[in-house]
Amino acid sequence: MEDDFGQWYTDVVKQAELVDYGPVRGTMIIKPYGFAIWENIQSEFDRQFKETGHSNVYFPLFIPKSMLQKEKDHIEGFAPEVAWVTHGGDEELEEPIVVRPTSEVLFGDYYSKNIHSYRDLPKLYNQWANVVRWEKTTRPFLRSSEFLWQEGHTCHATQDEAEGETSQMLEVYADICENYLAIPVLKGKKTEKEKFAGAEYTLTIEALMHDGRALQSGTSHYLGTGFAEAFDIQYLDKEGKQQYVHQTSWGVSTRIMGALIMVHGDNRGLVVPPRIAPTQAMIVPVAQHKEGVLDKAYDLRDQLKEIARVDIDASDKMPGWKFNEYEMKGIPVRIEMGPRDIEKDQVVLVRRDTGEKEFVAMSELEERLPALLNEIQKGLYDKAAAHRAEKTSVTTTLDEFKQKLDEKGGFIKAMWCGELQCEEKIREETSATSRCIPFEQEEVSDKCVCCGKDAKEMVVWARAY
Repeated sequence: MEDDFGQWYTDVVKQAELVDYGPVRGTMIIKPYGFAIWENIQSEFDRQFKETGHSNVYFPLFIPKSMLQKEKDHIEGFAPEVAWVTHGGDEELEEPIVVRPTSEVLFGDYYSKNIHSYRDLPKLYNQWANVVRWEKTTRPFLRSSEFLWQEGHTCHATQDEAEGETSQMLEVYADICENYLAIPVLKGKKTEKEKFAGAEYTLTIEALMHDGRALQSGTSHYLGTGFAEAFDIQYLDKEGKQQYVHQTSWGVSTRIMGALIMVHGDNRGLVVPPRIAPTQAMIVPVAQHKEGVLDKAYDLRDQLKEIARVDIDASDKMPGWKFNEYEMKGIPVRIEMGPRDIEKDQVVLVRRDTGEKEFVAMSELEERLPALLNEIQKGLYDKAAAHRAEKTSVTTTLDEFKQKLDEKGGFIKAMWCGELQCEEKIREETSATSRCIPFEQEEVSDKCVCCGKDAKEMVVWARAY
């Protein structure tokens, strides 16, 4: 990974059996192991969405061209990535159809027909779906022509309620990234240039990858009344007056799988945090042809499956092959057990993150295994947080900005005057983009890093995926 991070990433994705390439450029076949990880991530998101009052729905894959064009800024923002359907069978369609790149307009059309009174609000909907964006450069999970995601679309009576929703959902995203995926994230607001097309503003969580590049890992948008006005989504308030609803949208995609790989992976392959690992511990019998070894291994699996997601590899492959296989797949703990261990009434626990081994008595295993999984979860987060801290620089001049970015990459904290031309100049000269205006502001200088004029706020910049 130190020599060619891009090739390392591709190798891990393939050799850990996460995906295969689809028959159309930029598409991917998510294999059973990759999908099992995604399902665990999805399950936690879904649980928290429902806890916060949201209901799942499903909307169509196709959008009429005329509907997409109702919100001008929105269509302009997505136009370069839109895939069109122009024929149905042998016939040319009277109106071209868009394969959804996102579903704001579909929800807008629906809400305009189904919201009439303040009693109909709030509408808190989420859908799990696939979307298509015709990317020029593709890479599995990070940028693919088709990907899986969730998209929340909500309507509220007031701006305060909608903005509260926007913030709440960003906190849900941050919680899952940090406490389940063990990825520290930076929370903030996108600049006007980087916000979602058609939004009043966009909130984001940004993560730092091992190679020092940033990855936008989830966004939450306050849409204001723009879509409501375009689609005439009005309700009768308690005073009998017609009002436009205030809307939000928010989404996280399979791109977060790319973050998982690039934050925690190493030269032995994938490293999966225990809380989202499909298999938390893999039992590998050693000398399993000897009498009693396999029976004891199966007994152990049955004993442990109530406290962790445990599996056993009883195939006839050599133990060394199995060790390498589960290291590549990033399974948090390997449990080795052979005839000598059975004699001593013990097992060997091997951590995937550090490679450390420990001998644990069978009688202590039910207590030790959950504790070890928690230690690994915390260790992965702490390691990622330390890496981010080491690769975060503070700069006050553009020359220093360029130097730090070239020397070690990572996040650059620098003051900004708020002018678009400075933001664009920084991108042109450094290929770094504004990742966010952090909620936790620091005044590292009183002058803009680019033009030297009075600064308005601190921005975190980085080269990004």
